[in-house]
Amino acid sequence: MPRLDHITLPVSDWRVSRDWWTAQLGFETEFEIEGGVAVKDAADLTVFLVEGPVLPAPGIAFTVQVDDVQKRCAAIGIAGAPIVHPPQRVFWGYGAEVLDPDGYRIRLWDPTSMQAQGAA
Repeated sequence: MPRLDHITLPVSDWRVSRDWWTAQLGFETEFEIEGGVAVKDAADLTVFLVEGPVLPAPGIAFTVQVDDVQKRCAAIGIAGAPIVHPPQRVFWGYGAEVLDPDGYRIRLWDPTSMQAQGAA
């Protein structure tokens, strides 16, 4: 069965993006490359954050499973990231939406809240 292995996101400053993706989402730095960095999640999906032109990407969202959507959203808000909406029931289930430093839409969810809200 095919599995998504990595994606590349153009970012305005790879160091800022690396710090945000690791501190706010819990990704780990895999390695740094000329003009960018590779970060990975617990499922071993690698995201290459590479400096380049950042274009609007309406309709594109990255859904990230976290341990506790309420706590993660609150921490991201305290850190000053834009919150599109706090945890709530939405068309894709139950969770929050935040924006990363380049405006990429990140959807946060956790299995416990999803099930408790009847959205699983």
